[in-house]
Amino acid sequence: MDLNSTYITLDGYVELSKYRCLYFLLLFTAYILILCSNSTIMCLIVIHRSLHEPMYVFIAALLTNSLLFSSALYPKLLLDVLSETPVVSYPVCLFQWFMYYTLGGSEFLLLAAMAYDRYVSICRPLLYPSIMRKANVCVCLLLAWLLPVCHTTAVIIRNAHEKLCRFTFTGIICNSTVYKLHCLTSVVLNIYGFVVLVNILLLPLLFILFTYVRILIISYRSGRDVRRKAANTCLPHLLVLISFSCLGIYDVLLARIETDLPKVLRLILSLQVILYHPLFNPIIYGVKMKEIYKHIMKLFCSDRRLKCAKVHH
Repeated sequence: MDLNSTYITLDGYVELSKYRCLYFLLLFTAYILILCSNSTIMCLIVIHRSLHEPMYVFIAALLTNSLLFSSALYPKLLLDVLSETPVVSYPVCLFQWFMYYTLGGSEFLLLAAMAYDRYVSICRPLLYPSIMRKANVCVCLLLAWLLPVCHTTAVIIRNAHEKLCRFTFTGIICNSTVYKLHCLTSVVLNIYGFVVLVNILLLPLLFILFTYVRILIISYRSGRDVRRKAANTCLPHLLVLISFSCLGIYDVLLARIETDLPKVLRLILSLQVILYHPLFNPIIYGVKMKEIYKHIMKLFCSDRRLKCAKVHH
């Protein structure tokens, strides 16, 4: 079977058929907002030396993930919304799958690194400069990106040689439910998928919970200043973690549930992944992180002053 000539019909777009132009405008607007909001905060972190700290570096890495995720999915998504019969070639489907899980796994590992950074900052402040050195931060970033790539590449290579018996995919982007297109269920792939799930989702999640419990205990025993610092810096991370964990759990359950969900419900949940989360990160970090918010306000205020100066001239 020639994989390049194998096309899969995406029937998740059936519910969009009546209002294609409206949904196209919605998705296109969301894509532009994702690009602008994530890029703005990333540029602020790069430009301002006061934001060259591990916590903000990890935030910039999360925003980079959102940009890569959206740029990998949205162009094809926008074309499919306008198409009468949306189809995707199997290699493109595998590429979407690769980006989806590589960046998803990276997100959990980056959130784990951020949790450890906050733990050291609040619970071991005297050791913070020696532990969170530039070299250690770079190692954390490399591991957060390379480990999911290694895990997912092995799955993609194995799936590229699987025989397909179904050519209709019940969704709008390729994710783990691609398994249901295969003629045979691979026990090896299921076991390996479980190992990957433990390594890049469950273990980081347990580590994050452990560190935040420790932070909560230390903050409760300490003074008001420590509690305020913990609340200001940890709350945005927790909100992002809860949001992304809910989306991750949905995706895992979707691949394991044998009964088909209604198409409308699948569409809504899929749109949550591609619309909600890439916009949620910059909003939370832009509003809740005081230093970032301060620079955003300065940026927009300076733009207004420039416009006023041009009008007066």
